[in-house]
Amino acid sequence: MADDKRSSLSGLNADEAKAFHSMFITGFIVFTLIAIVAHFLLWQWRPWF
Repeated sequence: MADDKRSSLSGLNADEAKAFHSMFITGFIVFTLIAIVAHFLLWQWRPWF
């Protein structure tokens, strides 16, 4: 059977999965904020773009 340390589908243990999740969520929030600012600036520049 699979190794006890690597028994999940992703191959990560619980601590690695939590670390990846926190980095993923942080990156997603930063990307979303940049997208919101870009949309706002475009709307200010050309409201009917």
